[in-house]
Amino acid sequence: MTNTKYKRVILKLSGESLAGNQGFGINTEVVESIARQVKAVHEHGIDVAVVVGGGNIWRGLAGSARGMERATADYMGMMATVMNSLALQDALEKMNVDTRVQSAIEMRQVAEPYIRRKAVRHLEKGRVVIFGAGTGNPYFSTDTTAALRAAEIEADVILMAKKNTDGVYDSDPNHNPDAKKFDTLEYREVLQRGLAVMDSTATSLCMDNQIPLVVFNIDHHENILRAALGEPIGTIVGGRKDG
Repeated sequence: MTNTKYKRVILKLSGESLAGNQGFGINTEVVESIARQVKAVHEHGIDVAVVVGGGNIWRGLAGSARGMERATADYMGMMATVMNSLALQDALEKMNVDTRVQSAIEMRQVAEPYIRRKAVRHLEKGRVVIFGAGTGNPYFSTDTTAALRAAEIEADVILMAKKNTDGVYDSDPNHNPDAKKFDTLEYREVLQRGLAVMDSTATSLCMDNQIPLVVFNIDHHENILRAALGEPIGTIVGGRKDG
């Protein structure tokens, strides 16, 4: 074990990050790569919890936009996050990393129900915990899930892994070659500028609970470990809880 900046982290993965270049579904090679990085963080003695999105399988907002009842579409999205969670658990277990999936929607045959004290106990015992099914409520994103779970388990930081971007910019760098990347930001500035870091509910929750956020590019190997070790990478939003 080495001296690390953070003792407990929440890694937020988008569903799309599990699809790789195929753009949909679950790419097992990508999942294995992410699992290896999570294992490396775990081996540094850092408590690791993970929140996974479901956009590689189903997006609730997309279903709602096509006329589906919003709550139903969101519940379907929650099921997709559990599928992704199980895929990541399987990859980690094959690497001999003890892992638990906790679901906000009860489905005891495949995952534990989410219980905060039990999640904390798993982390204390050196297990990786994956939170599935979002918050268990429609109209809330997995960004909000990450912020809520980070507050509940007293995580030191949220590591927000993004595809195709290496931080937060003042405009879309894919369309504006002069877009400026921020090294640091405050949550209030994120809200005022309307920056696409996480949704406003999640942003406000992080701001109110003084939970810092590191936004970085997951496309480069070892970036998850670098972010977890506190290396200067991507964009840091907010400050340390003890700062």
